[in-house]
Order: sequence, then C-alpha cells, then structure tokens
Amino acid sequence: IVSVIIMIVGPMVSRPLLVLLNTPASILDWCAGYLKIFFLGGAGFAFYNILAGVLRGLGDSFSALIFLLISTVLNVVLDILFVAVFGLGVPGVALATVIAQGVSAFFCLLKLLRMKESFDLNWRMLKIDKRHALALLKLGLPSGLTQAIFSLAMIVVQSLTNSFGELVIASNVIVMRVDGFAMMPNFSFGAAMTTFAGQNVGAKKMDRVKRGTKDGTLIAVGVSAVITVILLFLGRYLMAVFTDTPELIALSMRMLRILAFGYIAVAVTQCLSGVMRGAGDTITPMWISFITVVVLRVPIAYGIAYFTRSPQYPMGRPEAIFISLLVSWSLGALITYGYFRRGAWQKKRIESEVTV
Repeated sequence: IVSVIIMIVGPMVSRPLLVLLNTPASILDWCAGYLKIFFLGGAGFAFYNILAGVLRGLGDSFSALIFLLISTVLNVVLDILFVAVFGLGVPGVALATVIAQGVSAFFCLLKLLRMKESFDLNWRMLKIDKRHALALLKLGLPSGLTQAIFSLAMIVVQSLTNSFGELVIASNVIVMRVDGFAMMPNFSFGAAMTTFAGQNVGAKKMDRVKRGTKDGTLIAVGVSAVITVILLFLGRYLMAVFTDTPELIALSMRMLRILAFGYIAVAVTQCLSGVMRGAGDTITPMWISFITVVVLRVPIAYGIAYFTRSPQYPMGRPEAIFISLLVSWSLGALITYGYFRRGAWQKKRIESEVTV
C-alpha cells in the first residue's frame, strides 16, 4: 500500500523537491526524469526488502546476498548498455536501477515458492492479520525510522552537494555507485548477524552469540580492509567505468580516498548493531544512527564547507561531504562498540505474543 502511494505521489513532487535541494537548473530536467522513473519502480525495492527479510528470517541469508549481488552486477551492466550503447542518458540509469531491483525481488519470490517445507507461500497469506501486523510494526518500526533518518539526512547533505556545482554532483554519483559495491558485504554481514543472534538468543545460547559476534565482526573487518586497499589502488579504474572525463575521475578519486578508510568502521557498526537487533534491542541502533547521521554528520558537513570558503571555493571545499561521512562512521562505530561492551542489550528480548 505504501509503495503504491509513493509511486503515485513521488513523480508529482519530484521537480519541486529538486528545486528545494538547490539542484542546478542545467541538470534539473535530467534529475526530474530520473526521479520519476525511480519512484514509478519503487515497488521492486519494497518487494525485495520484504522477501529478502523473510529469507533471512528462515535462515537463508546466503540466497538473499546472492540475489543482491546479481542485482548490483546487472545494474552496472544495464547502466553501460542503456547509456553507452542506447544513449538513453540519465533516464537509462534510473531504468537500469529499477529493472535490477525488480529482478532481485523476482528471484527472492521464486526461492520462497520453492521452500515448501519451511515456508508454504500462497495467496491466502496476503490478507492482513491484526496480531501479526502489530508485532511486525513493533519490531520493524525502529528499523524503518532508522532508514527514514538516513534518508532525511542524505537529502539535507545532498542540498549541500548540489551547491558545489555539476562536477561535484557527478563525482558524488560515481563515488556512491562504487560505494554501493563496497558497502554490500557490510550490510550482508549485519543482516546475517541479526539472524544468527536471533536464533541463538531464542535458544538461550548466549555464549555462542558472543563467540559468533567476535568471529563475524573480525571477518567483516578483514573483508572491509581488503576492499579499502582495492579502492585505494584500483579505484581509478572503477571510476573509468562510469566516465572518461579526466577531471571527473580525478575529483572522484579524491573523494573516494577519504571514504575508503571508513568501511572498517561500518563493518563494526553493522555487525554489532545486527547482533543487538537480533537480541531484541532494536531501539539502540536507531538512536545511534540518529546521533551519528543527523546530530553529527549534517552539522560537520556544513561546518567544514563554511570554514573552508575561499575565492577558489566560494561554497567551501567539496571534501566536506565525505569527511563528514567518514567522521560519522567512525564515531558511530565507537559509540556502538561502547554500548555493546556494556552488555545492556543482553537484557532485552523479543517478547512475541503471536504464535506463528
């Protein structure tokens, strides 16, 4: 229902929203076209998140990860096909994203339809059950609010990004594309830790939760360290996939070198937050996200931009965008680790009054 509302309202508010975000007039039409297609394909995003969540809840986080990988690779391939071959431009990028997400949702649905023994999916399940709906709201609302907070902060920061001009906007888009690949393992580890913790806390195996948390976090940190090294030394070649403009590649690499050092911090945050959510403490990760993203990142970004203004950079240095992100990631990891060490999350349990 929410997806349908977004699909209807989104295209109507796309242009006014972009004007509000200081989008340069020269690229306003392109951006509006992108958003309209993006909003119209919003159902694919919703279905993937729901169905992938069900798969993880059933203990099959691997399939959800594989489908996400397929979606990401397909997105890049379609980007190149639609833009470089068919010349569709910005609308082609949006269309590629929508198609890729829809494909991942379709694969998740096929997987669930084949899991007859553990999950008998049928059309009768589509009716709303009040008790289940309330339980889902109780567990899912904090996570949903966390994502909404992230989105709101990103909109505010995007307004700052737009003020730097077209070159910085294009650079930000490219870096965020590469960032999507770099972040994928961290988000997957976080989701896996949530499932792992939920199953073992329910079985009252807290020792196993602690061992798994340590091992999982170390593995995630190791993977992120490898990704950081790859980005630092091979990032320029990744940028070249999206553009052949030397100035844009150079600027994007400057930004990526700042961001690359933060993925280890994100690995720690995602794993420990995943364990807390799995143990029933869904509120604390939400508050930590609020503090790091809204209270810290937004003021830091605008503050750095303000204090670095000069004749050469009248709006401030564009590095402010990514320095603020790096600082918020690092502080988020420290706060999350500190709270996790206190052990208060172990006292909370998911008290379900619903018999499934």
